[in-house]
Amino acid sequence: MPYAGADFYCDLVLSGLATVKAVAEIDEVLAFPHAKPSFVVHIVVVPRRHIPSLVDLGAGGVALLGTVLEVVRDVAARVTAECGKPRVLTSLGSYQDSRRLHFRAYIDEPPRAGTPVARQPPTANRDS
Repeated sequence: MPYAGADFYCDLVLSGLATVKAVAEIDEVLAFPHAKPSFVVHIVVVPRRHIPSLVDLGAGGVALLGTVLEVVRDVAARVTAECGKPRVLTSLGSYQDSRRLHFRAYIDEPPRAGTPVARQPPTANRDS
C-alpha cells in the first residue's frame, strides 16, 4: 500500500517509526539512503525541522537552508569520492510522498569499476 500521508519524512523517518541508516547526521539535518531507491545511489538529505519548500523556508529561514546545503555538499563530496559524481536535486511538487524541503544526491548511471555494489550508499560519516 502506498504511503498516503502528507510528509513521509516527518511522519515516519524523523518520528522514528521507520528505521534508516544515517549517512550524515547533525542536530538540524539527517541524510540517509532513500527507502525505495530509484537510482544506483540515492541519498536523501532532510532538515529535521519541517520546511515547506525551497521557495517557502517557513520558520527555518535562510540560516537553516545554509546548514542543510552544507550537509548536501558533504554528502555529494562523499558520493563523488566513493561512487562517482552525483546529481543533486530538490523538487517542489505536491505529487511527492514528502511535501517538504528535501534534497537527493543520486547516480542514475551504472557504477564505475571498483565502486560499491549498486544501491549502496556512501559509508557513514565517522564524525557524526
